[in-house]
This record gives sequence, C-alpha cells and structure tokens, in this order.
Amino acid sequence: MMKVAVLLAEGFETLEGLTVVDIMRRAGVCCHTFGTKSQKVRTSHDVVVEADKLLSDEVLEYDMIVLPGGMPGSVNLRDDEKVNEVVMAFYNNNKLVAAICAGPITLGKLKISEGKNVTCYPGFQDQLGNCNYKEELVVVDGNVITGRGPAAAIPFAFELLKHIAPDKVEDLQKAMLFK
Repeated sequence: MMKVAVLLAEGFETLEGLTVVDIMRRAGVCCHTFGTKSQKVRTSHDVVVEADKLLSDEVLEYDMIVLPGGMPGSVNLRDDEKVNEVVMAFYNNNKLVAAICAGPITLGKLKISEGKNVTCYPGFQDQLGNCNYKEELVVVDGNVITGRGPAAAIPFAFELLKHIAPDKVEDLQKAMLFK
C-alpha cells in the first residue's frame, strides 16, 4: 500500500494539513504526520496538534510528501534544511511532491517549480521562479501537485488520493457529499 507523509511545521494552515490526513485515513490509506521540530505543533490558527512522528529519514520510505501552507508554517518548511533534503529526494526519485497555498515556496527555493504548471496562494507566485502559474484550485504537472489555498483543501486532498488510491475516490466523494 502506498504511504503519504504530511509535514507539519510550526504555523501550518490547519485546513490544508489536516484535510489531507482526514481524507487519506477515511480512504484507508497509510498517512502519517511528521513534525519538523517537535511532535507538538501549533497551527497558524492556534490549534495544537500532535504529529505522529518527528521528521527523520523514515519519511523517505513514503510515496508522497505533502507541504501544507499557512504562515509562518510555509516559511518554516522552506527554511528547514532537512525538509529541503527530503523534498529533493522525493522529487529526484520521481515520488509525488504536493504543496498547497504558500507551501509551494519550498518548491520555488529548490527550483522544482521551474518550467512547471503550478498554483499557489495569490501573491506567492513570485517565489516560484520561472513557472507557468495557473489560477486554478489544483494543478498537476508530472509528479508535482499544487493547490491554491484553504478553499482548495478538499479538492487538493481528493486529487492526491487519485494518485495514491484511485479506486477509493468516487465512493469517498459520495460518502462525504463532495459530488
């Protein structure tokens, strides 16, 4: 079974991080949260979450990595050398790399978004380098999946699920009254 890792840095956007976890777990997908500095992580809206694990090389055994947005969470992810190392390893090994809202600024720093179709929260596109910016809720380009912002959390999570467990999407969308 494919496994999803959601990275939680201090100040992450609650909806964007936890919606992915919720939808993956409802679908029966192995999905763990990894705190970047501590297992107790405070969201951008002052919700304290306990991550399943602390970020380590164990994350490299996963098939998809997800970077939620939020401030200062996105900056904390971008400026964390371990996060950068892990994201590059996923990208270079053609594993799925997903980021939403301001989360794609890590992709910009690492030049992963160069030449790619991507989206992000309006105002952060200047940190994505020479990309093909799209004003869409969710954009897929190869092994890179990006989402626009909090309102895109559910469509983004379902797009991720399509790449991990496509056979689960339709039934779960119906069960959640998404379609």
